[in-house]
Amino acid sequence: MSGQTESEVKPNLVLRITPIDPDATLELRQSVLWPSLSIADVRIAEDDSALHFGAFVPQHEKPIAVISLFDEPLPGQHLVICGNDSPSQRKSARFRKFACDLMHQNQGIGTQLLQHAAEAAQSTLGASIIWCDARTSSSAWYKKRGMVEFGDQFYKGDVKFIRMKMSLDADTCKTSAYNAI
Repeated sequence: MSGQTESEVKPNLVLRITPIDPDATLELRQSVLWPSLSIADVRIAEDDSALHFGAFVPQHEKPIAVISLFDEPLPGQHLVICGNDSPSQRKSARFRKFACDLMHQNQGIGTQLLQHAAEAAQSTLGASIIWCDARTSSSAWYKKRGMVEFGDQFYKGDVKFIRMKMSLDADTCKTSAYNAI
């Protein structure tokens, strides 16, 4: 993977996805996900060890969508070896702080950025599963893109979340430890 992709999202809209610095994610994270928090409050300690990607369109110098990818196992993940599988075939990566500018939503940009993050999780981190804590208000969007819910709903402040995951390859071992991936 070259680290950067360009694709047609909507007619006449060329999207460029590229790695970005963690600080370049903060403004969009704050304005879209946590508008009541300060910019400093949306930065997390793990940002320095994560991969961050931004989606850009030619007329914008700042990213119009961002996602951050963390080398983090599924909650409660147990190592299960099936057949000739190696432990690395079950590695997971978590994406967090996924935000698209409100003026650019419903144009396929988030879908392209999520796909890019999934490819990076597989090629760069060696993951075969990606997962996230999704707002329940967005869970249908994730389901349309192949993700499934797992675990119980929970709250962060007054926002309700559900965990969601997706297998990145067809050969992932199906066991109860992976909740039907």
